[in-house]
Amino acid sequence: MADKKIVCLGGGVGTANLLRGIKEYFSDITVVVSMADDGGSAGRLRRYYKTFPTGDIINCMVALSDADSILIDLLRYRFRGQRYGPDNLLPGQKLGNLILLALSSIKNDFNKGLIELQKIFKTRGKIYPSTMTPISIWAKTSTGHIVTREENIDLGKFKGRIEKLFIRPKNPPVDKKVKDAIIDSDVIIAGPGDLYTTILPTIMVPDILLAIKQSKAEKLFVVNVANKPFETPKYTIEDFAKAIKKHCGDTLFDIFFLNSNQSPEIPAKWKYQYNYVPLLNGQIKLPFKVVREDLIDEEFPLYHDSVKLAKAIAENI
Repeated sequence: MADKKIVCLGGGVGTANLLRGIKEYFSDITVVVSMADDGGSAGRLRRYYKTFPTGDIINCMVALSDADSILIDLLRYRFRGQRYGPDNLLPGQKLGNLILLALSSIKNDFNKGLIELQKIFKTRGKIYPSTMTPISIWAKTSTGHIVTREENIDLGKFKGRIEKLFIRPKNPPVDKKVKDAIIDSDVIIAGPGDLYTTILPTIMVPDILLAIKQSKAEKLFVVNVANKPFETPKYTIEDFAKAIKKHCGDTLFDIFFLNSNQSPEIPAKWKYQYNYVPLLNGQIKLPFKVVREDLIDEEFPLYHDSVKLAKAIAENI
């Protein structure tokens, strides 16, 4: 099992949680990180320095790093202040983002800077940007409105429900190493993560989508523990699958992983809801396998438990 080639698609907090667990089972891990992020402190750097979004890359690097704990603390360190402050100010910035930006400048190339950073922090696995240029996303909603920018979708700054997501440019270039890693993989894992702001902006990139379809890998999708307000309100597992098919022309994934433990109470302030999944008694037949297990982090019930999730994946591939 340990020699399987694993490719993880996404890059947000959910992907980082996944990586913390699966690195104990697998040694050949590649992470393909969405380049659509334009919010928070990383979005400020993206705009001010006209560079790639760095935040999700750093989160994944922290999850895979074998460096001394003090170095990992440096990567995670955030300067006091507002994450959503002015683009040209230091307060609210994460040091890891600044280090990657500095290395990219020294090497005069973002990918070369990222390679150096992975060496310095002894990353267990490879981390790649999903595209060779930053991308933007926008969406049409059920009320006919257009919402632009990843941050506005992420924060629910729109009316209605998301009906269709678009990326700009429509066909961004993808590094051959990314395409080869996907095609040659034994297991592809998408999620957990925000469907419209992290997962779809990665898998619907035409070259990545083609590579997924060409790959003979087992294809796994990890459904979020809880539905995000505005983005996926009251979504069932069928809704996740339909959204993937709508944007990718195919459901793509062979197995959907679903948390079965809904006993931990989600604090009302987060306004998240557990996924309602009408799969009881096998009454609904779906074109993919569903693995339902206790996957939740009971101390923070918006997220998966890294150990539980990794174990479930290892036992089902």
